[in-house]
Amino acid sequence: MNFELSSEHIAYTDAVRRFSLATLAKGALARAHSPHYPWDSAAMLAQQGLLGIPFPEQDGGQGGTLMHAVLAIQEVAQVCPRSADIVQAGNFGPIRTFVEYATPEQKARYLPDLLAGRKLISLGMTEPDAGSAVTDLRTSARREGDHYVINGSKVFSTHSPEAALFLVYVRFGPGVQGIGSVLVDRDTPGFRIGEPSTFMNGERWSQLYLEECRIPCGNLLLGEGGFKKQIAGFNVERLGNASRALALGRYCFHQARNYALIRKQFGRELCEFQGIQWKFADMAMKLEQAQLLLYRAAMEGEHGLPTAQSTAMAKLACNLAGWEVSNEAMQVMGGLGFSQESLVEYCVRRTRGWMIAGGSVEMLKNRIAEGVFERTFSQRPPSAA
Repeated sequence: MNFELSSEHIAYTDAVRRFSLATLAKGALARAHSPHYPWDSAAMLAQQGLLGIPFPEQDGGQGGTLMHAVLAIQEVAQVCPRSADIVQAGNFGPIRTFVEYATPEQKARYLPDLLAGRKLISLGMTEPDAGSAVTDLRTSARREGDHYVINGSKVFSTHSPEAALFLVYVRFGPGVQGIGSVLVDRDTPGFRIGEPSTFMNGERWSQLYLEECRIPCGNLLLGEGGFKKQIAGFNVERLGNASRALALGRYCFHQARNYALIRKQFGRELCEFQGIQWKFADMAMKLEQAQLLLYRAAMEGEHGLPTAQSTAMAKLACNLAGWEVSNEAMQVMGGLGFSQESLVEYCVRRTRGWMIAGGSVEMLKNRIAEGVFERTFSQRPPSAA
């Protein structure tokens, strides 16, 4: 069993690292604290071939693998944490579900701009009354001739203030089998995007309102019975979330390590204090453990989709490691780590949010337990007798 990256993967990471240092290092701090999407970085990343990494070449992708996409996120994040969000958006999440199930006509219509970094796709999944219990969603779709009429509302959609295209989960009929998805263009009549709100991590989102919103039948992505396919794609999205969380934790680890080597208190470098040494030992262990689970899940996806169990374990481990390590690194660095003059406090805020988004750590534990016991456990109350 070989736990080392292949020579090809090492060469790939080296190339991404060189590109990132040359083009993304300048302005990294400003990008992190700007409320706006970094379109400048998106154009550079697209030109470098870092959007659409695991997608087929015939679709405009790079023909790579999930592992290549994971490695790209990690290397970009080490130089410009904010730009790693762009690599995520161009390889995971709704764009991956779109590439997997869109028709050739839909791909021709939307993918060129998405993969060039000129436009964004956002996921309309969570609703005011349907979060982790996503199958409780109420947004409805009814067929009227050559159109579907959509009614409902979505919240917490990543990139919603800037996105040009929205992949929206809708209900065609009752039960899980009645759930599917449609594509909604930003300028569609009956589709309204609310004023932006801001998360603790600085990321913005807008509530989405669909009121008798008419879309052509050609914008149907997955009809009734499509929910399980959508969730299978969502499992892959978790690897993008996991990669960023772990990468930002590792970024903070290195920043704190460099600080502990040169910062002196009481006449000694911080790294000479046993209490500080133990902190770094714990941080290193957490990062390496999570890294192995992430790579295992990514390698499962080399020839298909990784299992839900592997992605749940990877995301949980990476979310916890990213948050705990970045938070501990900030503690080591004291006031400097807490200041917006460094990117450490930004990473702390970002990693905290990913413990909620894309499957909360509690829901991930539920999923892992189902794998352990080889049975499902409903979170809903027993039906009344």
